[in-house]
Amino acid sequence: MRLTQYTDYSLRVLLYLATYKRDELSNIKEIADAYNISKNHLMKVIHELGKLGLIETIRGRNGGIRLAHAPTDINIGAVVRQTEEDFHIVECFNREGNQCILSPSCKLKNVLHEAFQAFIHVLDQYTLADLIQNQDELAFLFHTKSTSH
Repeated sequence: MRLTQYTDYSLRVLLYLATYKRDELSNIKEIADAYNISKNHLMKVIHELGKLGLIETIRGRNGGIRLAHAPTDINIGAVVRQTEEDFHIVECFNREGNQCILSPSCKLKNVLHEAFQAFIHVLDQYTLADLIQNQDELAFLFHTKSTSH
């Protein structure tokens, strides 16, 4: 199972907002700089996270972004389900366009489906708060990165 870059960036934004400058507004540039990723990619991610209600975007001169909910209320499994385009690990998971001749009798797809369900089940057991239990260490890493520019 591999998550898309979009989901990776979504989770990283949430980690940043939950950890660094937690009680202040952040902006796209500082997050992009912290992770050394494209500001353009991040703009799309942040826009979508706002539409999903995971972050709050404040426009204007003193605007910025912040979490819309407490970290304990942001479930990692739910975030992954909302940010991934599809979970078609193999061709037969997608009924449209499935060309595999083994599909009617294949046991592999059942095993892969079970593995995928286990993957999601594990993610569902964690919240953003669980991922920031080492908040001081994470904040230090963000601070070190921001002062190295």
